Amino acid sequence: MTETEPPAPSSTSPSFTPPSSTPPAPAPSALTPPGARAPTGMRPMPRVRRIGFDDLAFALRAGVADFRRAPQFGLFFGGIYAAGGWLFYWLLAVVEAPWLILPIALAFPLVGPFVAVGLYDVSRRLSRGERLSWSAVLGVVFEQRRRELGWMAFVVLFICFVWFYQVRTLTVLFLQNMSFSSVEGFLTVVLTTTSGLAYLAVGTGVGGFLALTLFSTTVVAIPLLLERDRDFITAMITSIKAVTANPVPMLVWAAAVTATMMISILAGFLGLLVALPILGHATWHLYGRLVEPEPAPETETETETEAGAAP
Repeated sequence: MTETEPPAPSSTSPSFTPPSSTPPAPAPSALTPPGARAPTGMRPMPRVRRIGFDDLAFALRAGVADFRRAPQFGLFFGGIYAAGGWLFYWLLAVVEAPWLILPIALAFPLVGPFVAVGLYDVSRRLSRGERLSWSAVLGVVFEQRRRELGWMAFVVLFICFVWFYQVRTLTVLFLQNMSFSSVEGFLTVVLTTTSGLAYLAVGTGVGGFLALTLFSTTVVAIPLLLERDRDFITAMITSIKAVTANPVPMLVWAAAVTATMMISILAGFLGLLVALPILGHATWHLYGRLVEPEPAPETETETETEAGAAP
């Protein structure tokens, strides 16, 4: 028996659909109507710029100028920070744990950017020519507890807890046979014994690494979260990109900030009344140099509409 091949389907047959090399266009989503902006998760990452030492000088000059224009806000937030320093020092004497002086001395400057959120808002309003008022500035500060900045605070606290644990471990390893009942006695042991100097060297190295990590993830992230409606992961990634794109200027800035804060602390925390406001305002202006402005919503909408209308 001879097999007969089935006839090929005719192109005129109503059941035949010729294959298409172009996939069908997806149906428009009901959640994203035509012309609307893309969801936040699909927005492009903030773009960072390269800066130089002239940008650092500009930021510092702008910080001094903002402090002169609105000194009442700077002294207020600087006073809060200084009061926190006095409180920490008093707790060291009360709990009789002088070994905490090393982690607190390195961690204390790292929480400064959170205290400076109000200063960032003051600089933002001054640059826009907006009116300054206590209700407006403090309202922005208290509003941050419901935004992504709260998650950034959690990240900072976590790293600080890790640092405190590391210092406690180093204290047991290097100073287990030492006795000290006061901050002065602890400093004497650390600075005059071989074990104390080894403890200081290793502790400073570990603390410096954690401090640099925290600086890299927050120096741009906190101002960005204040200005833009972004998630804290995006803000941290942008901050790290800004630091890695400008390693030398940012390391110089970190060293300058650390040295200024340490000198202010050694001056009985009184130097923070001036140092924190100037550095806070300057950090806002440095953020403006590091991160490109966000495109206006109207521009984004027009671009997306034109792209959707293109064949």
